[in-house]
Formats: sequence, C-alpha cells, structure tokens
Amino acid sequence: MKETLLGLDGKRALVTGASSGLGAHFAQRLAAHGAEVVLAARRVDALQSVAKQLEPYGRARCVALDVTSASSRAAMVEEAGPIDILVNNAGLVREGAALKHSEEDWDVVLDTNLKGMFFMAQALASGMRERGGGSIINVASILGLRQAGGVVSYAVSKAGVVQLTRTLALEWARHGIRVNALAPGYIDTEINHDFWQTDAGKALIQRIPQRRLGQPDDLDGPLLLLASDASRYMTGAVLPVDGGHLVNTL
Repeated sequence: MKETLLGLDGKRALVTGASSGLGAHFAQRLAAHGAEVVLAARRVDALQSVAKQLEPYGRARCVALDVTSASSRAAMVEEAGPIDILVNNAGLVREGAALKHSEEDWDVVLDTNLKGMFFMAQALASGMRERGGGSIINVASILGLRQAGGVVSYAVSKAGVVQLTRTLALEWARHGIRVNALAPGYIDTEINHDFWQTDAGKALIQRIPQRRLGQPDDLDGPLLLLASDASRYMTGAVLPVDGGHLVNTL
C-alpha cells in the first residue's frame, strides 16, 4: 500500500473535551486514520461510551482530566504516557449581555478556554521536545477573529487562543513542535441542533456565504492535515472552517 502523509500509524493522540460533540468526533477521525487515541475529559463514564465506538479502530484509553486543575493535568501526563498529537479542544461558553456578565462567568470561561489550553500545551510540550517534536492543535473559533454579541468572555478567550497559538509556534518551532489552530464557524452538533431549527437560527444560517451550517465532517480535512506530516512545514497557522463566514460583507 502506498504510504500517505495523512497516515497516523504509530502516533498517539490526546483529545481534551472528548466526552461528546466535536471532541468525540475528532477522536474518532484520528483513530480511523491509525492513531492510538487517549480520550480526556471530566466525565469518565461518557468517555467510556466514546471509547466503545472506537473499538473497530483499536483500543482507546480514557483519562480523567479537568484542564483547569494543575493536579489533574499532572496526573493526566503520568497516566497518558508519551503524546505525539494534542487536540486542545476542551471549552465552554457562558452567554449573556456584557452588562450582566458576572465575574464568575468570566473566570470559568477564561480558565477553561485559554488558561487551561496553555497549561495543557505546556504539560505535553516537554515530552514532545524530548522525543524530537509533535503537533499541537488548538481549537479556536471564528469568534476569536470576528465579533458577535452575547458571548464576550468566549470571544475574548478564543482571540487569546489565536495569539497563544502563534506565540507558542514561534517559541517551540526550534524543538520540532508545531502549534496550529482550527477556527470553526457554526457547526451543527447535538448541543446546538435545536437552535438551528428556530427562526433566529435559520436567519443566521442565511448570513453564511455557503448558506449552510458546517457539519463535523467538514473539519476532518483540516484536522488530519494539522495532525499529520502533511503539515510538517506549517506552524502558527489559524485555519478558518466556516463556509466563508469570515469573508462575508458587513
């Protein structure tokens, strides 16, 4: 069989926030392309359900992880073992008007989406450096590049992820560690599916140049590109996957 640059055989990938949604989807796609996958999230019971779905591709390991906890991150590093690919996916959103956004809302979003993402990358980068390199994929958002109302802390956190990606890419390039980001647009998942059936959701879809929502599968190509040797000369890139949303007219 002809070797492909997108092949991940012999690679071990860790996906945070892997208990549902895009995290579970990312884990499945990496496993399908040959990677050994470590599933990490706070809900271990949900991780085990995802792991069963990956059995056709090989055994997936489940690791309890709270990205906001230093002790949890340290325990994860010990349990997970060497990691070649990190998909920094764990994140959350607190919606509401900026005037009513509480300090608690701000802290929980920034601690998870930005602080947690940095310290996860830091936790695994030392091992990657010792082994000659690796790939870190930070999950950002088009809301880190454009604005929308009602999600102030989320948008700020994802803007921080964009700059974090570029800064770490610069500092760690000499160690063979590539740091890139995916910036999804509006993706149809089980969490937001009902909203897209409402009048407000349908109106928002009409503002996307392709006039459709993204599906999780639309992220597969960019994910595999950044995870594999096909992107060996890419670092610091932020890839929008948004149906043209970012280039839409005002």
